[in-house]
Amino acid sequence: MIDPSVFQLVCFYAFAAVTVVAALGVITLRNSVHAVLSLVLTFFSTACIWLLAEAEFLAIALIVVYVGAVMVLFLFVVMMLDIKQEHLREGFIRYLPVGIVVALVMLVEMLALIGVRTMHEAVMGANPATAAGLSNTQWLGQALYTQFLLPFEIAALILTVGVVAAVALTLRHRGGTRHQTAAQQVAVKASDRVRIVKMAAERPATETPAAPAQNPETKP
Repeated sequence: MIDPSVFQLVCFYAFAAVTVVAALGVITLRNSVHAVLSLVLTFFSTACIWLLAEAEFLAIALIVVYVGAVMVLFLFVVMMLDIKQEHLREGFIRYLPVGIVVALVMLVEMLALIGVRTMHEAVMGANPATAAGLSNTQWLGQALYTQFLLPFEIAALILTVGVVAAVALTLRHRGGTRHQTAAQQVAVKASDRVRIVKMAAERPATETPAAPAQNPETKP
């Protein structure tokens, strides 16, 4: 009989390994479609890790929103676009050693910062949702709409302003292009587009039929 804690730990390491390998595939694969599929696998493996951490709402939101909607849209756009990757990757190997050194230095700095914060902070207690006797989704909903309602509304307002600003910045009126105006189409009247003209019916003039040709040998 396998110990449940040991099995959960094995699953965690397996999901974490798949996540890391898939994340590396996103930035190393040459084919854009393969890179997007690797990103889908990364998100799915991350959702599995969140399920192990008893964060059901975040896991389901990650799968439904990102894997089910955003990444499918990304995959559709990448498959529709014919992007040449050869000229985009020119000079990549030349700058790779410097990039690796910078990434390693940043990693060491982040690990040192995490270690310092861990030494000065107490160990976290039990899961607050479990301590309150609620599921993760119920506890998150209550905390979000009661204790953190104002920050939640401010974040929603900032996202809305960001969407409106992005649309306003990318909106360009180009000359010579045809576009539809819904207000003008709704305000159109039949009298402005169609004109009925009444004309008297006339019989066309008939031509006089030519006389039949007579045979010169026939005499009257």
